[in-house]
Amino acid sequence: MVNRKELNPASSPRAAYGARIRRFREARGWSQDELAPRIGYSSQHVSAVETVRKPPTLRFSRRSDQTFGTAGTVDSFEREWAEMRTGSLLAGFPEYVTFEGRAVELRLYNIGIIPGLLQTPEYARVLADSAARRGAITAEQADERVAFLMERQAALVRTPPPMIFVVMDESCVLRPVGGSAVMDAQLDHLLAFAEMPNTMLQVAPYEMGERRTFDLPVNILTLPDRSVVCYAESQAQGNLDRESSSVLPMLTAYHQLQRESLSKAATVARIRDLRKGSP
Repeated sequence: MVNRKELNPASSPRAAYGARIRRFREARGWSQDELAPRIGYSSQHVSAVETVRKPPTLRFSRRSDQTFGTAGTVDSFEREWAEMRTGSLLAGFPEYVTFEGRAVELRLYNIGIIPGLLQTPEYARVLADSAARRGAITAEQADERVAFLMERQAALVRTPPPMIFVVMDESCVLRPVGGSAVMDAQLDHLLAFAEMPNTMLQVAPYEMGERRTFDLPVNILTLPDRSVVCYAESQAQGNLDRESSSVLPMLTAYHQLQRESLSKAATVARIRDLRKGSP
């Protein structure tokens, strides 16, 4: 007889998640070996998630939702996974991520640091570790932030890929993070991103002055049904807006920002100059 480990869903959020995976699996009469190919993981991985030996990931949660028919519902595994992450993420952000992974177009604007979806693991690690040293988050939460970001980036590598438009304030590429080696690799990554067929990268130069349309980071997503949602952050709060009356003016402001920013070619030239150490 197979040794079956008893689960205690009340012991932790991860235990509750694992117990629910087991419950959904057994309700369909599936063994771990039978569930595994349906969600694209090994049976050993399924067992490890069920018994809390491995944490669930965004991809695992989405594949589980597809298999169990819970995608987009209040009982989705993706939502449960996002709720487990709220301790290390800005309020409002987990809800945004549920839309990000399904968007067909992403429009990003950031100030001060490279947008998360374009960060190298080393650059992201420096930022997360800095927050931990300041006491803003714990060391474990720093690890979660970096892992979460890598999962978000991986979710955008799909067929067909989404269109990704990025405008960065010039401060993003001028601000040194992690020393020359980290910044050089990050700038190289931006150059590679700019050459992808589904991307548009622009820098909003300082001389834009008062023509800059946003004073805070903004993400605007176009979903498969062509509806548009907008996510904006302050230092302590994130807000996801789905009302067209307020989202569409943000989309107009983004287009105005693109018009005033450097072209793709000029942006690439600017980053190459920085990479070579030119002023």
